[in-house]
Amino acid sequence: MAFLMIFVFGSVWAADISGQWNGLLKVNGLQLRIVFHVEKSVSGYTATMDSPDQGAKGIPVTSITFEANVLKMEVASAGLSYEGALKEAMFTGMLRQHGMQFPLDLSREMIEKQVVRRPQEPKPPFPYQVLEVNFENPAAGIRLSGTLTLPASDKPSPAVILITGSGPQNRDEEIFGHKPFWVIADYLSRHGIAVLRYDDRGVAASTGDFKVATTADFASDVVCALSFLKGRREIDSKRIGLVGHSEGGMIAPLVAAQHSEVNFIVMLAGLGLTGERLLLLQQERIARASGADEKAIAQNREINEKAFSIVLATPSAEERSRKLSDFLLTEEKGLGLDGKAAQEKVALQIKQLTTPWMVNFLSFDPIPYLKRVKCPVLALNGDKDLQVPSKENLAAIGRALQEGHNKNGVVKELPGLNHLFQECKTGLPAEYGEIEMTLSPDLLRVMTEWIGGLQK
Repeated sequence: MAFLMIFVFGSVWAADISGQWNGLLKVNGLQLRIVFHVEKSVSGYTATMDSPDQGAKGIPVTSITFEANVLKMEVASAGLSYEGALKEAMFTGMLRQHGMQFPLDLSREMIEKQVVRRPQEPKPPFPYQVLEVNFENPAAGIRLSGTLTLPASDKPSPAVILITGSGPQNRDEEIFGHKPFWVIADYLSRHGIAVLRYDDRGVAASTGDFKVATTADFASDVVCALSFLKGRREIDSKRIGLVGHSEGGMIAPLVAAQHSEVNFIVMLAGLGLTGERLLLLQQERIARASGADEKAIAQNREINEKAFSIVLATPSAEERSRKLSDFLLTEEKGLGLDGKAAQEKVALQIKQLTTPWMVNFLSFDPIPYLKRVKCPVLALNGDKDLQVPSKENLAAIGRALQEGHNKNGVVKELPGLNHLFQECKTGLPAEYGEIEMTLSPDLLRVMTEWIGGLQK
Protein backbone atom coordinates (compact mmCIF):
# COMPACT_ATOMS: atom_id res chain seq x y z
CA MET A 1 0.00 0.00 0.00
CA ALA A 2 1.47 3.32 -1.00
CA PHE A 3 1.58 5.88 1.79
CA LEU A 4 0.25 9.27 0.78
CA MET A 5 1.94 12.17 2.55
CA ILE A 6 1.26 15.82 3.27
CA PHE A 7 1.71 18.83 5.54
CA VAL A 8 0.41 21.85 7.19
CA PHE A 9 -0.41 25.30 8.21
CA GLY A 10 -2.75 26.28 10.99
CA SER A 11 -2.91 27.70 14.43
CA VAL A 12 -1.02 26.66 17.51
CA TRP A 13 -1.69 27.11 21.19
CA ALA A 14 0.85 25.62 23.59
CA ALA A 15 4.54 24.81 23.84
CA ASP A 16 6.85 25.51 20.92
CA ILE A 17 6.92 22.43 18.67
CA SER A 18 8.99 23.94 15.89
CA GLY A 19 11.89 21.83 14.60
CA GLN A 20 12.27 18.31 13.29
CA TRP A 21 10.07 15.38 14.37
CA ASN A 22 10.85 11.80 13.41
CA GLY A 23 8.72 8.68 13.31
CA LEU A 24 8.58 5.14 11.94
CA LEU A 25 5.33 4.09 10.29
CA LYS A 26 4.65 0.38 9.79
CA VAL A 27 2.28 -0.20 6.89
CA ASN A 28 1.64 -3.64 5.36
CA GLY A 29 4.94 -4.92 6.70
CA LEU A 30 6.89 -1.95 5.37
CA GLN A 31 8.84 0.36 7.64
CA LEU A 32 8.64 3.97 6.46
CA ARG A 33 10.66 6.68 8.17
CA ILE A 34 8.78 9.96 8.36
CA VAL A 35 10.31 13.34 9.13
CA PHE A 36 8.27 16.47 9.89
CA HIS A 37 9.91 19.90 9.63
CA VAL A 38 7.80 22.31 11.67
CA GLU A 39 8.24 26.10 11.58
CA LYS A 40 6.47 28.96 13.33
CA SER A 41 4.34 31.24 11.20
CA VAL A 42 2.35 34.40 11.82
CA SER A 43 -0.83 32.37 12.39
CA GLY A 44 0.72 29.41 14.17
CA TYR A 45 2.81 26.76 12.44
CA THR A 46 3.67 25.53 8.97
CA ALA A 47 5.36 22.26 8.19
CA THR A 48 6.63 19.95 5.52
CA MET A 49 7.12 16.24 5.53
CA ASP A 50 9.81 13.93 4.18
CA SER A 51 9.58 10.21 3.54
CA PRO A 52 13.23 9.21 3.01
CA ASP A 53 12.41 5.61 2.15
CA GLN A 54 10.16 6.77 -0.69
CA GLY A 55 12.54 9.50 -1.87
CA ALA A 56 9.98 12.20 -1.07
CA LYS A 57 10.88 15.58 0.44
CA GLY A 58 9.14 18.85 1.26
CA ILE A 59 5.57 17.56 1.03
CA PRO A 60 3.06 20.17 2.26
CA VAL A 61 0.41 19.26 4.89
CA THR A 62 -3.21 20.39 4.49
CA SER A 63 -3.99 21.45 8.05
CA ILE A 64 -2.49 21.38 11.55
CA THR A 65 -3.64 22.37 15.03
CA PHE A 66 -1.82 22.12 18.34
CA GLU A 67 -3.90 22.75 21.43
CA ALA A 68 -3.54 21.51 25.01
CA ASN A 69 -0.51 19.47 23.96
CA VAL A 70 -2.54 17.60 21.31
CA LEU A 71 -1.34 17.72 17.70
CA LYS A 72 -3.89 17.15 14.95
CA MET A 73 -3.10 16.95 11.25
CA GLU A 74 -5.27 16.15 8.27
CA VAL A 75 -4.58 15.19 4.67
CA ALA A 76 -7.89 15.52 2.84
CA SER A 77 -6.78 14.22 -0.56
CA ALA A 78 -5.54 10.97 1.00
CA GLY A 79 -8.39 10.59 3.50
CA LEU A 80 -5.70 10.61 6.17
CA SER A 81 -5.47 12.14 9.62
CA TYR A 82 -3.08 12.07 12.58
CA GLU A 83 -3.63 12.84 16.25
CA GLY A 84 -0.95 12.62 18.92
CA ALA A 85 -0.48 13.78 22.50
CA LEU A 86 2.78 15.43 23.58
CA LYS A 87 4.33 13.89 26.68
CA GLU A 88 7.96 13.92 27.73
CA ALA A 89 9.16 15.31 24.39
CA MET A 90 7.30 12.69 22.30
CA PHE A 91 3.99 12.62 20.43
CA THR A 92 2.21 9.34 20.99
CA GLY A 93 -0.60 8.96 18.51
CA MET A 94 -2.45 7.27 15.71
CA LEU A 95 -2.57 7.73 11.96
CA ARG A 96 -5.93 6.93 10.37
CA GLN A 97 -6.75 6.30 6.72
CA HIS A 98 -9.92 4.96 5.09
CA GLY A 99 -11.24 3.39 8.29
CA MET A 100 -7.90 1.82 9.26
CA GLN A 101 -5.46 3.01 11.89
CA PHE A 102 -1.73 2.67 12.50
CA PRO A 103 0.29 3.68 15.59
CA LEU A 104 2.76 6.49 14.88
CA ASP A 105 4.96 8.13 17.51
CA LEU A 106 7.06 11.23 16.79
CA SER A 107 10.21 12.30 18.62
CA ARG A 108 13.19 14.65 18.20
CA GLU A 109 15.57 11.70 17.97
CA MET A 110 16.63 10.27 14.63
CA ILE A 111 14.86 7.00 13.85
CA GLU A 112 16.60 4.00 12.36
CA LYS A 113 14.65 1.24 10.64
CA GLN A 114 14.47 -1.93 12.68
CA VAL A 115 16.52 -4.82 11.31
CA VAL A 116 14.51 -8.04 11.17
CA ARG A 117 16.33 -11.36 10.89
CA ARG A 118 15.54 -13.81 8.11
CA PRO A 119 16.99 -17.04 9.57
CA GLN A 120 15.50 -19.31 6.88
CA GLU A 121 17.25 -17.62 3.97
CA PRO A 122 19.48 -20.30 2.37
CA LYS A 123 23.22 -19.92 2.66
CA PRO A 124 26.03 -21.84 0.91
CA PRO A 125 27.43 -24.38 0.60
CA PHE A 126 24.51 -26.12 -1.12
CA PRO A 127 24.22 -29.89 -1.70
CA TYR A 128 22.82 -29.24 -5.18
CA GLN A 129 23.70 -27.31 -8.34
CA VAL A 130 22.61 -23.69 -8.74
CA LEU A 131 22.41 -22.63 -12.39
CA GLU A 132 21.52 -19.22 -13.85
CA VAL A 133 19.27 -19.88 -16.86
CA ASN A 134 17.31 -18.05 -19.57
CA PHE A 135 14.43 -19.16 -21.75
CA GLU A 136 12.29 -17.48 -24.40
CA ASN A 137 8.62 -16.75 -24.87
CA PRO A 138 8.72 -16.42 -28.68
CA ALA A 139 5.10 -15.33 -29.08
CA ALA A 140 5.62 -12.44 -26.64
CA GLY A 141 9.13 -11.68 -27.89
CA ILE A 142 10.63 -11.74 -24.41
CA ARG A 143 13.41 -13.51 -22.52
CA LEU A 144 12.80 -14.78 -18.99
CA SER A 145 15.72 -15.16 -16.59
CA GLY A 146 15.80 -17.41 -13.59
CA THR A 147 17.57 -19.93 -11.40
CA LEU A 148 17.46 -23.71 -11.71
CA THR A 149 18.46 -25.78 -8.70
CA LEU A 150 19.38 -29.38 -9.54
CA PRO A 151 19.70 -32.19 -6.96
CA ALA A 152 22.86 -34.26 -7.05
CA SER A 153 21.64 -37.35 -8.90
CA ASP A 154 22.73 -39.71 -11.65
CA LYS A 155 19.15 -39.96 -12.88
CA PRO A 156 16.80 -37.31 -14.28
CA SER A 157 15.02 -35.55 -11.41
CA PRO A 158 11.37 -34.62 -10.92
CA ALA A 159 10.94 -30.85 -11.13
CA VAL A 160 8.63 -27.99 -10.25
CA ILE A 161 8.13 -24.53 -11.72
CA LEU A 162 7.38 -21.83 -9.14
CA ILE A 163 4.74 -19.27 -10.17
CA THR A 164 4.64 -15.92 -8.36
CA GLY A 165 1.66 -14.04 -6.97
CA SER A 166 0.22 -10.73 -8.17
CA GLY A 167 2.36 -7.66 -8.68
CA PRO A 168 5.86 -7.45 -10.16
CA GLN A 169 7.89 -10.19 -8.48
CA ASN A 170 11.45 -11.40 -8.86
CA ARG A 171 12.41 -15.08 -8.93
CA ASP A 172 12.50 -15.26 -5.12
CA GLU A 173 9.02 -13.70 -4.84
CA GLU A 174 10.85 -11.26 -2.57
CA ILE A 175 8.63 -9.26 -0.24
CA PHE A 176 9.45 -7.31 2.94
CA GLY A 177 12.93 -8.85 3.06
CA HIS A 178 11.55 -12.39 2.78
CA LYS A 179 12.49 -14.68 -0.12
CA PRO A 180 9.86 -17.44 0.06
CA PHE A 181 10.60 -18.96 -3.36
CA TRP A 182 14.30 -19.25 -2.50
CA VAL A 183 13.34 -21.07 0.71
CA ILE A 184 11.02 -23.42 -1.20
CA ALA A 185 13.63 -24.09 -3.90
CA ASP A 186 16.29 -24.88 -1.31
CA TYR A 187 14.02 -27.22 0.64
CA LEU A 188 12.70 -29.12 -2.38
CA SER A 189 16.11 -29.49 -4.01
CA ARG A 190 17.56 -30.86 -0.76
CA HIS A 191 14.82 -33.50 -1.03
CA GLY A 192 15.59 -34.53 -4.60
CA ILE A 193 13.31 -32.19 -6.57
CA ALA A 194 14.66 -29.75 -9.16
CA VAL A 195 13.18 -26.24 -9.05
CA LEU A 196 12.92 -23.51 -11.68
CA ARG A 197 12.07 -20.03 -10.44
CA TYR A 198 12.26 -16.93 -12.63
CA ASP A 199 11.75 -13.18 -12.65
CA ASP A 200 8.35 -12.02 -13.90
CA ARG A 201 8.38 -10.46 -17.36
CA GLY A 202 9.69 -6.89 -17.13
CA VAL A 203 11.15 -7.51 -13.65
CA ALA A 204 14.86 -7.71 -12.70
CA ALA A 205 16.71 -9.64 -15.44
CA SER A 206 13.62 -10.62 -17.49
CA THR A 207 12.56 -8.55 -20.49
CA GLY A 208 9.04 -7.44 -21.43
CA ASP A 209 6.51 -4.98 -20.00
CA PHE A 210 4.83 -6.07 -16.78
CA LYS A 211 2.39 -3.13 -16.78
CA VAL A 212 0.44 -4.31 -19.83
CA ALA A 213 0.46 -8.03 -18.97
CA THR A 214 -2.54 -10.06 -17.80
CA THR A 215 -2.92 -13.39 -16.03
CA ALA A 216 -3.17 -15.08 -19.44
CA ASP A 217 0.20 -13.58 -20.41
CA PHE A 218 1.83 -14.89 -17.24
CA ALA A 219 0.31 -18.31 -17.97
CA SER A 220 1.98 -18.29 -21.39
CA ASP A 221 5.32 -17.66 -19.64
CA VAL A 222 4.73 -20.77 -17.51
CA VAL A 223 4.06 -22.84 -20.64
CA CYS A 224 7.42 -21.69 -22.03
CA ALA A 225 9.12 -22.59 -18.73
CA LEU A 226 7.55 -26.04 -19.04
CA SER A 227 8.98 -26.46 -22.56
CA PHE A 228 12.38 -25.31 -21.32
CA LEU A 229 12.50 -27.93 -18.55
CA LYS A 230 11.29 -30.71 -20.85
CA GLY A 231 14.32 -30.08 -23.03
CA ARG A 232 16.90 -30.55 -20.27
CA ARG A 233 18.51 -33.97 -19.80
CA GLU A 234 18.73 -33.49 -16.00
CA ILE A 235 14.92 -33.32 -15.77
CA ASP A 236 12.44 -36.21 -15.95
CA SER A 237 10.01 -34.72 -18.48
CA LYS A 238 7.16 -36.94 -17.25
CA ARG A 239 7.42 -35.66 -13.67
CA ILE A 240 7.18 -31.85 -13.97
CA GLY A 241 4.71 -30.01 -11.75
CA LEU A 242 3.62 -26.44 -11.03
CA VAL A 243 3.67 -24.73 -7.63
CA GLY A 244 1.87 -21.38 -7.63
CA HIS A 245 1.27 -18.88 -4.86
CA SER A 246 -1.80 -16.59 -4.77
CA GLU A 247 -2.33 -15.48 -8.40
CA GLY A 248 0.22 -18.16 -9.27
CA GLY A 249 -2.17 -20.58 -7.59
CA MET A 250 -4.82 -19.73 -10.15
CA ILE A 251 -2.36 -19.80 -13.05
CA ALA A 252 -1.30 -23.37 -12.21
CA PRO A 253 -4.75 -24.95 -12.88
CA LEU A 254 -5.22 -22.66 -15.90
CA VAL A 255 -2.07 -24.14 -17.47
CA ALA A 256 -2.69 -27.71 -16.27
CA ALA A 257 -6.21 -27.68 -17.73
CA GLN A 258 -4.77 -26.99 -21.18
CA HIS A 259 -1.48 -28.93 -21.05
CA SER A 260 -1.66 -32.62 -20.16
CA GLU A 261 2.12 -32.86 -19.72
CA VAL A 262 1.78 -31.10 -16.35
CA ASN A 263 2.20 -33.99 -13.90
CA PHE A 264 0.81 -32.30 -10.76
CA ILE A 265 0.02 -28.88 -9.31
CA VAL A 266 0.28 -27.31 -5.86
CA MET A 267 -1.95 -24.30 -5.16
CA LEU A 268 -0.62 -22.16 -2.31
CA ALA A 269 -3.40 -19.75 -1.30
CA GLY A 270 -4.88 -20.26 -4.75
CA LEU A 271 -8.23 -18.89 -5.86
CA GLY A 272 -11.56 -20.69 -5.86
CA LEU A 273 -13.62 -17.49 -6.22
CA THR A 274 -13.86 -15.03 -9.10
CA GLY A 275 -11.47 -12.08 -8.95
CA GLU A 276 -14.34 -9.71 -8.19
CA ARG A 277 -15.65 -11.77 -5.25
CA LEU A 278 -12.16 -12.31 -3.91
CA LEU A 279 -11.26 -8.59 -3.85
CA LEU A 280 -14.53 -7.66 -2.11
CA LEU A 281 -13.98 -10.36 0.52
CA GLN A 282 -10.29 -9.45 0.91
CA GLN A 283 -11.02 -5.75 1.46
CA GLU A 284 -13.72 -6.58 4.01
CA ARG A 285 -11.57 -9.02 6.01
CA ILE A 286 -8.51 -6.76 6.13
CA ALA A 287 -10.56 -3.70 7.10
CA ARG A 288 -12.34 -5.56 9.91
CA ALA A 289 -9.10 -7.03 11.26
CA SER A 290 -7.57 -3.53 11.16
CA GLY A 291 -10.30 -2.17 13.42
CA ALA A 292 -12.53 -0.41 10.89
CA ASP A 293 -16.13 0.03 12.05
CA GLU A 294 -18.89 -1.97 10.36
CA LYS A 295 -20.53 1.11 8.86
CA ALA A 296 -17.31 2.08 7.08
CA ILE A 297 -16.81 -1.52 5.91
CA ALA A 298 -20.32 -1.69 4.46
CA GLN A 299 -19.96 1.73 2.82
CA ASN A 300 -16.63 0.77 1.27
CA ARG A 301 -18.03 -2.53 -0.02
CA GLU A 302 -20.98 -0.78 -1.65
CA ILE A 303 -18.68 1.65 -3.46
CA ASN A 304 -16.35 -1.13 -4.60
CA GLU A 305 -19.21 -3.31 -5.83
CA LYS A 306 -20.49 -0.46 -8.00
CA ALA A 307 -17.01 0.44 -9.27
CA PHE A 308 -16.24 -3.19 -10.14
CA SER A 309 -19.59 -3.56 -11.93
CA ILE A 310 -18.78 -0.52 -14.08
CA VAL A 311 -15.42 -2.05 -15.04
CA LEU A 312 -16.98 -5.41 -15.89
CA ALA A 313 -19.95 -3.99 -17.82
CA THR A 314 -18.08 -1.42 -19.93
CA PRO A 315 -15.94 -2.82 -22.78
CA SER A 316 -14.76 0.59 -24.02
CA ALA A 317 -11.72 1.82 -22.08
CA GLU A 318 -12.65 5.46 -22.65
CA GLU A 319 -16.25 4.96 -21.59
CA ARG A 320 -15.13 2.89 -18.59
CA SER A 321 -12.91 5.70 -17.30
CA ARG A 322 -15.64 8.30 -17.84
CA LYS A 323 -18.28 6.30 -15.97
CA LEU A 324 -15.88 5.55 -13.12
CA SER A 325 -14.95 9.24 -12.88
CA ASP A 326 -18.59 10.34 -12.68
CA PHE A 327 -19.44 7.72 -10.08
CA LEU A 328 -16.37 8.14 -7.86
CA LEU A 329 -16.45 11.96 -7.90
CA THR A 330 -20.07 11.82 -6.77
CA GLU A 331 -19.16 9.42 -3.97
CA GLU A 332 -16.23 11.59 -2.81
CA LYS A 333 -18.43 14.68 -2.78
CA GLY A 334 -20.92 12.80 -0.61
CA LEU A 335 -18.06 11.99 1.77
CA GLY A 336 -17.09 15.66 1.99
CA LEU A 337 -14.20 15.75 -0.50
CA ASP A 338 -14.48 18.06 -3.50
CA GLY A 339 -12.43 20.10 -5.95
CA LYS A 340 -8.85 19.35 -6.92
CA ALA A 341 -8.25 16.97 -4.01
CA ALA A 342 -11.19 14.79 -5.09
CA GLN A 343 -10.08 14.84 -8.72
CA GLU A 344 -6.55 13.73 -7.82
CA LYS A 345 -7.81 10.92 -5.59
CA VAL A 346 -10.30 9.67 -8.20
CA ALA A 347 -7.66 9.80 -10.95
CA LEU A 348 -5.49 7.46 -8.87
CA GLN A 349 -8.42 5.10 -8.25
CA ILE A 350 -9.27 4.97 -11.95
CA LYS A 351 -5.66 4.23 -12.83
CA GLN A 352 -5.70 1.25 -10.45
CA LEU A 353 -9.07 -0.06 -11.62
CA THR A 354 -8.45 0.09 -15.36
CA THR A 355 -5.08 -1.63 -15.83
CA PRO A 356 -5.23 -4.58 -18.26
CA TRP A 357 -4.43 -6.90 -15.36
CA MET A 358 -7.25 -5.60 -13.13
CA VAL A 359 -9.89 -5.67 -15.86
CA ASN A 360 -8.96 -9.28 -16.62
CA PHE A 361 -8.64 -10.31 -12.97
CA LEU A 362 -12.08 -9.03 -11.92
CA SER A 363 -13.78 -11.25 -14.48
CA PHE A 364 -11.55 -14.30 -14.03
CA ASP A 365 -13.35 -17.44 -12.85
CA PRO A 366 -11.03 -20.31 -11.83
CA ILE A 367 -13.80 -22.92 -11.54
CA PRO A 368 -14.06 -23.98 -15.22
CA TYR A 369 -10.29 -24.58 -15.30
CA LEU A 370 -10.26 -26.47 -11.99
CA LYS A 371 -12.99 -28.80 -13.29
CA ARG A 372 -10.80 -29.66 -16.28
CA VAL A 373 -7.64 -30.46 -14.31
CA LYS A 374 -6.99 -34.21 -14.38
CA CYS A 375 -3.57 -34.38 -12.72
CA PRO A 376 -3.10 -34.60 -8.91
CA VAL A 377 -3.82 -31.33 -7.06
CA LEU A 378 -2.72 -30.17 -3.61
CA ALA A 379 -4.50 -27.00 -2.44
CA LEU A 380 -3.13 -25.44 0.76
CA ASN A 381 -4.12 -22.31 2.62
CA GLY A 382 -3.59 -20.79 6.06
CA ASP A 383 -6.63 -20.26 8.25
CA LYS A 384 -5.49 -16.70 9.05
CA ASP A 385 -5.14 -15.65 5.42
CA LEU A 386 -6.99 -12.35 4.97
CA GLN A 387 -6.03 -11.87 1.31
CA VAL A 388 -7.31 -15.20 0.02
CA PRO A 389 -9.60 -16.32 2.87
CA SER A 390 -9.15 -20.05 3.28
CA LYS A 391 -12.59 -21.46 4.00
CA GLU A 392 -14.37 -19.83 1.07
CA ASN A 393 -11.63 -20.52 -1.46
CA LEU A 394 -10.68 -24.04 -0.37
CA ALA A 395 -14.35 -25.07 -0.31
CA ALA A 396 -14.83 -23.80 -3.87
CA ILE A 397 -11.64 -25.54 -5.06
CA GLY A 398 -12.72 -28.81 -3.44
CA ARG A 399 -16.18 -28.68 -5.05
CA ALA A 400 -14.70 -27.93 -8.49
CA LEU A 401 -12.27 -30.86 -8.31
CA GLN A 402 -15.07 -33.17 -7.18
CA GLU A 403 -17.41 -32.00 -9.95
CA GLY A 404 -14.57 -32.51 -12.44
CA HIS A 405 -14.19 -36.11 -11.16
CA ASN A 406 -10.59 -35.54 -10.11
CA LYS A 407 -9.94 -38.30 -7.59
CA ASN A 408 -6.43 -37.07 -6.79
CA GLY A 409 -7.26 -33.74 -5.21
CA VAL A 410 -6.21 -32.87 -1.66
CA VAL A 411 -7.53 -29.71 0.01
CA LYS A 412 -5.96 -28.78 3.34
CA GLU A 413 -6.19 -25.80 5.70
CA LEU A 414 -3.07 -25.12 7.78
CA PRO A 415 -3.76 -23.63 11.24
CA GLY A 416 -2.21 -20.35 12.38
CA LEU A 417 -0.75 -19.32 9.01
CA ASN A 418 -1.26 -16.12 7.00
CA HIS A 419 -1.25 -15.44 3.25
CA LEU A 420 2.54 -15.88 3.11
CA PHE A 421 2.27 -19.10 5.16
CA GLN A 422 3.98 -17.55 8.17
CA GLU A 423 2.98 -18.32 11.74
CA CYS A 424 1.24 -15.12 12.80
CA LYS A 425 -1.07 -13.40 15.28
CA THR A 426 -3.66 -11.52 13.21
CA GLY A 427 -3.00 -12.40 9.58
CA LEU A 428 -2.80 -8.71 8.66
CA PRO A 429 -0.35 -7.73 5.90
CA ALA A 430 1.19 -5.31 8.41
CA GLU A 431 2.72 -8.33 10.17
CA TYR A 432 4.47 -9.82 7.13
CA GLY A 433 7.68 -7.84 7.40
CA GLU A 434 7.87 -8.03 11.19
CA ILE A 435 7.75 -11.82 11.38
CA GLU A 436 11.16 -13.52 11.27
CA MET A 437 9.77 -16.73 9.79
CA THR A 438 9.63 -16.75 6.00
CA LEU A 439 7.67 -20.00 5.60
CA SER A 440 6.15 -22.42 8.05
CA PRO A 441 8.08 -25.71 8.34
CA ASP A 442 4.67 -27.43 8.27
CA LEU A 443 3.97 -26.03 4.80
CA LEU A 444 7.35 -27.16 3.48
CA ARG A 445 6.94 -30.63 4.97
CA VAL A 446 3.35 -31.19 3.77
CA MET A 447 4.13 -30.01 0.25
CA THR A 448 7.36 -31.98 -0.07
CA GLU A 449 5.91 -35.21 1.31
CA TRP A 450 2.93 -34.95 -1.05
CA ILE A 451 5.12 -34.36 -4.12
CA GLY A 452 7.48 -37.12 -3.01
CA GLY A 453 4.56 -39.53 -2.62
CA LEU A 454 3.56 -38.97 -6.24
CA GLN A 455 6.99 -40.08 -7.42
CA LYS A 456 6.78 -43.56 -5.84
